[in-house]
Amino acid sequence: MKACFMSDTPDITARSWIMLFALAIVWGSTFMVMELALRGITPMWLAAGRIGFAAVLAGAVWAVRGGKLFLTDARDWPALFIATSLTTAIPFMLLCWGLEYVTSGFAGISMAAVVLMVLPLAHFFVPGEKMTTRRTIGFVIGFAGILVLVGPGAFASSGEALELWGRLACLGAAACYAISSIVVRRLPPIDPVGLTAATFILGCIIVIPVALITEGLPPAADGITLFWVVLLGMLPTAAANLLRIVIIRSAGPVFMGLVNYQVPILSIILGAIVLNEPFPPSLKWALVLILAGMGLSQYGALTRLFTGAKRRSEPLPKG
Repeated sequence: MKACFMSDTPDITARSWIMLFALAIVWGSTFMVMELALRGITPMWLAAGRIGFAAVLAGAVWAVRGGKLFLTDARDWPALFIATSLTTAIPFMLLCWGLEYVTSGFAGISMAAVVLMVLPLAHFFVPGEKMTTRRTIGFVIGFAGILVLVGPGAFASSGEALELWGRLACLGAAACYAISSIVVRRLPPIDPVGLTAATFILGCIIVIPVALITEGLPPAADGITLFWVVLLGMLPTAAANLLRIVIIRSAGPVFMGLVNYQVPILSIILGAIVLNEPFPPSLKWALVLILAGMGLSQYGALTRLFTGAKRRSEPLPKG
């Protein structure tokens, strides 16, 4: 794997857009694949299998790169463990369990709420990320979308009494991702590939005992189920996270944030086409409100992103 270094100025090229769209397709189809895998495996063992295969792939890449983790003498193992728990172990378990009661489209829209949840957290814990008037209005609009998403009748997926808890589990996973993004940002200097590998390895240490305690020994999965589990571990978990690192370190985190607008739309489209999932009006309103809130809260950063990209694409004056 080619080394990737952080540049002071984001370098947004055609290659950046190709990588972004590829990542959106992979992550947008993740929830559909999880639904398919859950037909032949229990939720906790799906989470364990997904993290386990990802740990093998990411660990191999990490070892080839020298196995570095912390890049200075500063060590913050408690924060690393918290970040690990909230990046893979806990949200993966919540999503796998929640998808037994909601559809993949619902889960995809839930993940769009991550950007909104980060706003109040960053206000208190990240210097220079204060809640401006525009961000506050965007947060309120997006939060209204979250309320529509959770409210009664927001998504008629299973019709069971546990459906509300399934919705809350998906949003709980989104909250984990939001909190982990703050914790990761506050970590001391750390190798990004090492962080990815450590996240999956430590995630296995958490999820496998939970799966054993709650569901016993892993079920005997058939070939197609095993294929879905391996696919989840290799593509949307390990490979996608490595691609995410390349995008952030070359094109910047704001550009990377554009994927959050594509994932929920793709998850709904794929769920409807492949799994024949419904798309009721309440879910449409939730999607519109959440995306509008995201766009308004991120308007300044997105404007600077596209303005900068346009300037870099213009030819230099002659003479």
